[in-house]
Amino acid sequence: MLTPSYVAQQVINALNIGSIYALVAIGLTVVYGILRLINFAHGDMMTVGAYVALAALTALAMPAVAALLIAMLVVSALGIVIERLAYRPLRGAPEVAMLITSLAISSLIQNGATMTLTAQPRPVRLPAELTQRISALGLSFAVMDVIIIALAIALMVALTLFVQRTTLGIAMRACSENVRVTQLMGIDVNRVIAVAFAISAGLAAAAGVLWTGKFGIVDPFTGFLPGLKAFVAAVIGGIGNIPGAMLGGYLLGFAEVFFVAFMPPEVSGYRDAFVFVLLLIVLLVRPSGLLGAREVNRA
Repeated sequence: MLTPSYVAQQVINALNIGSIYALVAIGLTVVYGILRLINFAHGDMMTVGAYVALAALTALAMPAVAALLIAMLVVSALGIVIERLAYRPLRGAPEVAMLITSLAISSLIQNGATMTLTAQPRPVRLPAELTQRISALGLSFAVMDVIIIALAIALMVALTLFVQRTTLGIAMRACSENVRVTQLMGIDVNRVIAVAFAISAGLAAAAGVLWTGKFGIVDPFTGFLPGLKAFVAAVIGGIGNIPGAMLGGYLLGFAEVFFVAFMPPEVSGYRDAFVFVLLLIVLLVRPSGLLGAREVNRA
């Protein structure tokens, strides 16, 4: 039976999932906006972040906040290294070359984690204060649910302010318009792109920590499906557009949760297929995405 409390509960669930999708989608779109690179290794940055946070929580007995920060820093550094070694030498090559490289990096991370950490899923045990449940107005949610929404919004606001109000952020926007002209203006494009990769990887790491914190498990393929869905979210909102990535992430979160919550059980199991059907519908109606601008030739 559909009651107001049941609908409100599903809204909370959708905000949780949508917040994580939005974080990953923004990371994808930051890099795509500059290099026109669809980075299929982006979801694997979630996995690396989750494993780093798990090690910090268990082996180093760090607080949850410190584990999150360590994961973001480590994965941001990894993003810079990958950009320098794998993507920068291919800059100027056909875009498909970098696309294939991203697939290779994804496979390398997944198989490397499987060989070194095994494919066995590992439980993620958060401190009791984060898993404590709160009941109010007929709703029940964990403290972690509130943290996911609040932290995701805080990171998205921080990124928006960085892009709009800092010199480096303005340089990133200039590069997204035209890399060659930006370079002719004396801006260090290599530095700007490296920062974009660091931000992208850091957001993915935060999303990976939040994802595993919510579902309580991590394995070498943890980030694959969320990363793929975040790509769908970015395309729905308008890939290359940060507000569009936010919108797409939340829309996808609501669509997925509501599909499961309000459809018959025999149909709700096909929610992943529904996600891609939704993508096709949006692309048929608006190929550039909901907030995307029509692509123009860039000199």
